[in-house]
Amino acid sequence: MHSSEPTLGEVFIANRAQLQRVAQKIVRTADLADEVLQDAYLKLADGAAVRDVRKPLGYCCQVVRNVAFDYHRHQSVEASYRTYCEDVELVSPPSNDAPERVLDGRQALAVIDRVLGALPARTRLAFELNRLSGMTQREIAARLGCSATLVNFMIKDADAALESCRYLVQGN
Repeated sequence: MHSSEPTLGEVFIANRAQLQRVAQKIVRTADLADEVLQDAYLKLADGAAVRDVRKPLGYCCQVVRNVAFDYHRHQSVEASYRTYCEDVELVSPPSNDAPERVLDGRQALAVIDRVLGALPARTRLAFELNRLSGMTQREIAARLGCSATLVNFMIKDADAALESCRYLVQGN
């Protein structure tokens, strides 16, 4: 690129609204679209010096699409592991639990707690705020004073650590 031509970062910033719409069509929410744009911009900023791009806006759009599809896939996988219940207070546990099932449940919780306890404190906190308190990654990032991208990676790290506990709930 010649010095008179805008950089990829400048093209990205100048067309942010259009790129936001591209991302939001894929991930469906403004908050996730903002996270997609942040990640896409970082990818462009990291590689801008080595690329000679003939159509910078098209290139920016493609990077945003790719990142948005990655987020969408991640959200789909994550949603497949979640169980939702509208009236949690109305659900009562089975009254005739066999003592060994209760013990198995307690042992599973102890293992899960041990796995989470082995994580860095911020990673565990980010995971708990997201999964147990229902905070968004953006809210957690503001609370922890870091980027939403870092929060996303911390939650992924916790998920990966907990993968070793999946066998505990497979039979239930």
